[in-house]
Amino acid sequence: MNYRNDRHGEPISILGFGCMRFTKNGGNIDLSKAEKEIMEAYNAGVNYYDTAYLYSGSEAALGEILKRNGIREKVKIATKLPQYLVGSRQAIDRYFDEELRRLQTDYIDYYLMHHVTDIMQWEKLKKLGIEEWTAQKKESGQLRNIGFSYHGNTENFLKILNDYDWDFCQIQYNYLDIHTQAGAAGLKAAADKGIPVVIMEPLRGGKLVDLLPTEAKELIRNSGFGYTPAELAFRWLWDQPEVTCVLSGMNSVEMVRENCRTASDVQPHSFTPEHFALTDKVTEIINRTMKVGCTGCAYCMPCPQGVDIPAIFRCYNRMYSEGKSEGRFEYVQTVALQKEKTFATQCIGCGKCEKHCPQSIPIRAELKNADKALRPITRKIQISAMRTFMLRK
Repeated sequence: MNYRNDRHGEPISILGFGCMRFTKNGGNIDLSKAEKEIMEAYNAGVNYYDTAYLYSGSEAALGEILKRNGIREKVKIATKLPQYLVGSRQAIDRYFDEELRRLQTDYIDYYLMHHVTDIMQWEKLKKLGIEEWTAQKKESGQLRNIGFSYHGNTENFLKILNDYDWDFCQIQYNYLDIHTQAGAAGLKAAADKGIPVVIMEPLRGGKLVDLLPTEAKELIRNSGFGYTPAELAFRWLWDQPEVTCVLSGMNSVEMVRENCRTASDVQPHSFTPEHFALTDKVTEIINRTMKVGCTGCAYCMPCPQGVDIPAIFRCYNRMYSEGKSEGRFEYVQTVALQKEKTFATQCIGCGKCEKHCPQSIPIRAELKNADKALRPITRKIQISAMRTFMLRK
């Protein structure tokens, strides 16, 4: 197993075990199966285990497995504060104490503010005293490292990154998401500050493996590299030294073995031009299903009315490349839950964006199509309720 250091020089396995997708039977986690998978990973050198308060049963299962095998002190636990549920300083303590009980431990190695999408969510936590709380927990030894997991746009990521002395952060990143959410710009900005970056969704929820178009699967199979689709995606990430750890929701021993094998022999800067040409070609095949030929260059920005044109088109395209639910879910995370509204309906038709678009996209017309697809009436009601709940002051 290869390792890269955290901010304090502690080695972290470049492959982390994502504990959100433990197999369930009858609604309950199959503890015996999960234990076999975790111990397979542990024996192969994986030392980073990621869970969260809202991953049903996950914290308790991980805590029991680590205790049962006597390895709590030999691994690093990452879990998360459900910041969207927090309304008081007392609530922060309540959730943290419950997580300690579930995990059967008296300290957390890596603690994240969960699912942050906008700087205002961090501002709200600061008003509740999160900075003082964190300092106290670190001093007591109950908390070793503080970070945040992020699902917003690059601009807000950079604001949050630069507003606090973070120990690490967690972002969605893969060769389809180079310009999505925090993106490559966010990854490099964190690395420039010496902040370790943990990667989630390295396979884009299966889009880069089982859900690949047949043409793309055949291209990878016939490339001569001998990589599986999953191995190609992981190697692309680990080729970048800025990536500290990549999470994988492994739910079979076979999957653990394959990923550990790759993580044991990969080295940064090993990709050749031919490797990059392969991931570019696979991306091109996937993007053929796009409804709008937007490349995400952002020459159309800034919009005078605040419309996030590239993000809206990206989500619109994802509805057709991956499915309606995936595109709409991405839209909720990266557009709908921003404090300042960035909806397509704010467009007044000035046409400034179209004058700068190198793809000559009829942006004004396509924004209307995108909004209709992304926000049918039922979804508008849901988004309004979510904004009221998650963006409340």
